Amino acid sequence: MNDYETIKETAERWNLTVRRVQKLCSEGRIPGVIRFGKVWAIPRDVSKPDDARITTGLYKNWRKSKEEI
Repeated sequence: MNDYETIKETAERWNLTVRRVQKLCSEGRIPGVIRFGKVWAIPRDVSKPDDARITTGLYKNWRKSKEEI
């Protein structure tokens, strides 16, 4: 288990929140991650995945038609 670290350690190393790292683990975006019951084990040598969230504002007001905007 020396080759693995906890979510909290990974979050501090990547400068992310614990919840964001949990979400990345559950989505399968971190290669080599292992789950033991409720605890995630993340390999120490894995790099931070790219942020795939949409931040361009492309979907802002997507429910409104073009005439309403």
